[in-house]
Amino acid sequence: MAGRARAPRWFWGVAALILAWGAVGVFMFYTDRTMDEAAVARLSAYDRALRASQPFWQVWAYGVAVWTGLIGGVALVVRSRHAHPIFVVSLVAVVVVFGWAFVATDLIAVKGAWTATAFPIFIAAVAVFRIWFADHAQKRGWIG
Repeated sequence: MAGRARAPRWFWGVAALILAWGAVGVFMFYTDRTMDEAAVARLSAYDRALRASQPFWQVWAYGVAVWTGLIGGVALVVRSRHAHPIFVVSLVAVVVVFGWAFVATDLIAVKGAWTATAFPIFIAAVAVFRIWFADHAQKRGWIG
């Protein structure tokens, strides 16, 4: 571990939040993909149809987005230089997931622009922030 600068305390707080965000993402993915028939039946007719129309690659992109977010968080906590490229992969997968939802479906028309886009915009902003933060930490010598 020689050659790395001592990371400030706030780095650890931000890294822990990023790691927790990744864990929540994986939990949400697991919850979504293991939803039983009764839970699916409680969804609106539109949400059931949207879920049924998801292409296999889109589900994979969702998994890649959240798992790389979690793995990138772990890489950040262990101060690995791999955090940055892992977060880049996560962002690309986020764009693929929401790109399909916004371009290939009528989600915005049905749910409304604010309802359909507010949380995805926040998710994308967090993904961009993680990349910036890992880059910032690497430039300061806190990870490497």
